[in-house]
Amino acid sequence: MQGRIIKLISNDYTVEANGTQYICKSRGKFRNLHITPLVGDYVEFDDKNNYILDIQPRKNELIRPPVANIDQAFLITSVKHPDFSTHLLDKLLTIIEFHHIQPIICFTKLDLLDADAMKQIENYISYYRHIGYPVYLNTDLEAIQATFVGKTSVFTGQSGAGKSTLLNRLDEQLQLKTNEISVALGRGKHTTRHVELIPLYGGYVADTPGFSAVSFLDMTDADIRDQFIEFNEYREECEYRDCMHLNETNCAIKKKVEEGIICKSRYENYINFITKKERKKECK
Repeated sequence: MQGRIIKLISNDYTVEANGTQYICKSRGKFRNLHITPLVGDYVEFDDKNNYILDIQPRKNELIRPPVANIDQAFLITSVKHPDFSTHLLDKLLTIIEFHHIQPIICFTKLDLLDADAMKQIENYISYYRHIGYPVYLNTDLEAIQATFVGKTSVFTGQSGAGKSTLLNRLDEQLQLKTNEISVALGRGKHTTRHVELIPLYGGYVADTPGFSAVSFLDMTDADIRDQFIEFNEYREECEYRDCMHLNETNCAIKKKVEEGIICKSRYENYINFITKKERKKECK
């Protein structure tokens, strides 16, 4: 029988097929093949003995959160407690893009900002929308709900950014656990203990453990460059076909940064991402 893994707790996989849920174990052959079934996998399973027999090819997978076959990722981005970080947002965007997942940015906690800080965040919102990313506020509940239809979505971002809180506002029946923010650390306590696909508004959504780490280790410098979507619009204007937009002469991207067309923080984050210093930090 064919189905989809929608929950993993300990070594018990909940597989949904034809409206029925089965609690299954993973066969030993997967350990020998160094394969781990993931929530979101489409699988063949023995519905009599409750064993997963085979895993269908994945279109993508994430390590953290450990989910497969994701259509879109909501990057829940706090603007205060924890403070807004362009570095973190751009890093998540780059890695999500690389895995062929549609990023959707959602800003939270805007009510905590003063007028000057709010104006700065509005400028960022305008820029990310301009280059092609869907951007929502956590108050845009109906608009967010409409994006779920026919999609498998994942919510990710820093701990304490408000992932579970937003999901509870989208559907009060979820009653996902939330916790207070640690003032000393400036981040939230982890409250989500397992990964589960939850039916929601005609699709599935995963509430996942809080942000821990994302890595560029499986990406080349060119891979990172190519995920900066606004760079691609001007790359043909560069003198060199494979311009990395670093020290090359007649680089169109650097010119667009100087002209204010490409956001300076985006370019600075790009430079940071492809330096050896950034890579060494991830290897520790």
